[in-house]
Amino acid sequence: MLKRYFVTGTDTEIGKTTIACGLLCAARRTGITTAAAKPVAAGCERTADGLRNEDALALQAQCSPALAYELINPVTLEAAIAPHIAASEEGADLTVELLAGGCLQVFDRNAEFTLVEGAGGWRVPLNPQETLADLARDLRLPVIMVVGMRLGCINHAILTAEAIAADGLHLAGWVANQVDPDMSRPQENLATLKQVIKAPYLGFVPWLENASADLVADRLDITPLV
Repeated sequence: MLKRYFVTGTDTEIGKTTIACGLLCAARRTGITTAAAKPVAAGCERTADGLRNEDALALQAQCSPALAYELINPVTLEAAIAPHIAASEEGADLTVELLAGGCLQVFDRNAEFTLVEGAGGWRVPLNPQETLADLARDLRLPVIMVVGMRLGCINHAILTAEAIAADGLHLAGWVANQVDPDMSRPQENLATLKQVIKAPYLGFVPWLENASADLVADRLDITPLV
């Protein structure tokens, strides 16, 4: 059975890509095929091959068999700001229909384990009427939530989980990712999160100087996902 998930976070800059790459790496270790989509990425750099996003390139490296960059990240925005603002400034079209179409092209590859990574948190706008949550709803994907372990994470995690449920989607699992190396009481916060989040716990990733996909995969349990 083909497994497909939408990866969201409790905020921006909390390691969605780091965790997504770890999940893909862990899946590859089991011998199954993998694919990923980052349908819209802001903060792309100009290269000889065109605009490229660091996160999308990291996801591309974990796809087996290989996928073309344009398939993984069809909408590239140069400014490192909210996607809807960057799209407006750069004259790009940003709609659920457009992004869903790109994701479906990745799905057509029929990888056994596919991740679609959002941008920022759950309610990031695409335009005045739509958000990235609407993309997950349109694709009818179960959700993996990345909890950025820092002060305030419990509230952010509860609110995000509630929003996912309110949108009629299934929270398939969650990962605690320590983004603040100096966070006070990380294990006590983790214990509380385990109590309040009613979804499979996939693992805790401590602060890592070099958060390679392999190191992250070592700390994840993807059994509930595959």
